[in-house]
Amino acid sequence: MATGKQTDGLMRHLRSNGISIGGSKQKKELLSMGYYHGYKGYRFIKTSSNPIAYTKFEEVVAVYNFDMNLKTLFYPYIMTIETALKNYIVDTLVSFGNVDLDSAFKRFLDDYKSEPVGSPGYKFKMKDRLNLRKKIDTEINFKYPKDKVITHFLHSGDSIPLWAIFETLDMGSFGLFLKCLNEPIRIKNCENLNLTHRSLQQDGRLVQDIIFCLKGLRNSVAHNNVIFDCRFASNTNATNPLKSYVSLETSIRNIDFVYLVDYFILTVLLLKKIGKSKIELKRIIKSFREETESLRTSIPLPIWNSIMGTNLNTKLVGLENYI
Repeated sequence: MATGKQTDGLMRHLRSNGISIGGSKQKKELLSMGYYHGYKGYRFIKTSSNPIAYTKFEEVVAVYNFDMNLKTLFYPYIMTIETALKNYIVDTLVSFGNVDLDSAFKRFLDDYKSEPVGSPGYKFKMKDRLNLRKKIDTEINFKYPKDKVITHFLHSGDSIPLWAIFETLDMGSFGLFLKCLNEPIRIKNCENLNLTHRSLQQDGRLVQDIIFCLKGLRNSVAHNNVIFDCRFASNTNATNPLKSYVSLETSIRNIDFVYLVDYFILTVLLLKKIGKSKIELKRIIKSFREETESLRTSIPLPIWNSIMGTNLNTKLVGLENYI
């Protein structure tokens, strides 16, 4: 049976791996951070096969604090964006008919009809629609009878309104909902959010691309998982149309979502689209810049570059000009 190490033993283990650590202060910092769920998550970039060449425990603490502070910065804005995007699609759908669950499946969630019956595309989109229905039914089953709103509509015999459904859906399921919408509705929703650009082909997929791109970050922020190296993006890679849109909209080059700054740029872009003031956006950018600068002065430059990229300042200046 494997046995764990006490904190003093863990400190000796760190020293044997080339990281200077000692004294009661750093012992308390290691205890506060946690070794197995703290330090071990900050000893590499993206995968354990790419370790960070720390030489001092202070450097580990700096990266840890940077990660925690960035999660605090991102959290309210990611949640605001998620709520706003759900509200915008309800607002869009009102002009197309009733906005309840039954009407949605009859009139809105029918993108499969754009494909020849029985074709691979038809089957793929039909499968998405069936999976969406299954996810929604599972959530309704889970919420009943604990959720008063869901219970009310089930007991009344009325179809559940989409706003109530959206409150039960995670970002992935919400993205799937958007994916199943027919093209006219998708395009109208993009126009409603002003997420369009004359240089890009309009198929209305941009909002779902945004949702799927931000899903990993949102979940990591909400569940206190590591975000500093974008390891959350392993299964939610940004699409090329999304990269192109962000770059064209902001006039910032080299948007590839490899580094956290690009997710920050997308977050600020969306906050601008949903009406946040220029003063607030400037404050958010200032906070992000201060956190990255604090990290830069606390760790060797090669490590900082591997975390933040080499064009951070150029991108932040471009973002300030955009807002």
